[in-house]
Amino acid sequence: MLNDFTWNMTGYILKHPVNPSVSGIIPYVAERIFQLEPEPPAVDSLNEYILSALHEKDLKYFSFFLHYYEPQLNKRIKDFLGVDGGDLYGTERFIDIKLSCREQMLQKLMDYDPAKGAEYATYIFPFIRDAMLRFRMGEEKWSVSSLTNYKMVRSMAWLYHNTKDAVSEFSKKYNCELALAEEYLKVVRGIRNQQPFYVTDEDGEETGEDVALDDSWNYTDILWNGIQAEKVQRAFEKLNYREQTLLEKRLAICMTCGRVGSWKDRPTFEELAVLFEGSTASGAERAYRKAVDKLTELLVAEDAIHAVRLKQKSKTKRKKKIAAAIYEYQADCDGEWGEISLDFENGTAEIIRLADWDTMKTNRFANKAIAYLLNCENEKLPKETMVAFEP
Repeated sequence: MLNDFTWNMTGYILKHPVNPSVSGIIPYVAERIFQLEPEPPAVDSLNEYILSALHEKDLKYFSFFLHYYEPQLNKRIKDFLGVDGGDLYGTERFIDIKLSCREQMLQKLMDYDPAKGAEYATYIFPFIRDAMLRFRMGEEKWSVSSLTNYKMVRSMAWLYHNTKDAVSEFSKKYNCELALAEEYLKVVRGIRNQQPFYVTDEDGEETGEDVALDDSWNYTDILWNGIQAEKVQRAFEKLNYREQTLLEKRLAICMTCGRVGSWKDRPTFEELAVLFEGSTASGAERAYRKAVDKLTELLVAEDAIHAVRLKQKSKTKRKKKIAAAIYEYQADCDGEWGEISLDFENGTAEIIRLADWDTMKTNRFANKAIAYLLNCENEKLPKETMVAFEP
């Protein structure tokens, strides 16, 4: 039992201490919450830390392990969320998932048997995945009895969206009766009618599910799943035919009923250009971006979402990379612009001037802008853009 262990961190402090309940944590810090100062003593293999923890019954060695293992854990969580270095993700949620993984790793520490030949990082791999799934299961609040049942529901959801006969495929996969498969299909359909549903899972090779379509941040989630459908429909009806067509086809969503299609089958910009004679792929993409911005503004006017508009005011380059920049930002497409300064080399930012309508205590719009820009790939930092988020 871990009750017999000590956790003596004398001589070490967290390099980036955070309070998970505080908003506005930047990605740079969120991805380094287990980093220690000074650095733990180097070892030939991370497994040596785990063996020392078990032998000496001191969890400081577990902390040493986390210090060096954290980049791998970050990658697993990002893969699970479906984001890469240029995507925006909620840092508070990211930290919550990471802490859930750490708790699972601790709980499984006593069950680890080095004599079986596997290193701890290999042994813990499936349990980390279970921790992330269990976290999402809690968010989605489905009426499922166990994590195993939850996985089967998600598997059926993927089959439902990607095969012609989901019931037969499910029956073959789990060697079960067709009647049981049909019951799972009923559950999936019920969930689809009640709330947002992400049909894929992290470990694509194991389940046949597509990682790229997982819980990624995109306009489909924001424009339909998180808000009232009536507001979406009112805003959508104010667009012209071309704008409506571009949005529905590119987002693979029906704005009338909210049904989301497979992103695998959505048309390319080249294919969209064919729909409008005289248009090019780049022209179709520009038209799509304008349609997204227009719909975003309409949804802001409906109080359905928030949005922050960004304009790059100046930048400083060092070794062909943007080392620092100043951006203007506007809250909810209205009022006087604010200003933020960003140091991309150190992953820090400063609010120079608040925009109209930004919140005085939490600086919500400025912090959304900062989180987005600090998490962008340096070469993809925008000159102008608009970032939408839920209220």
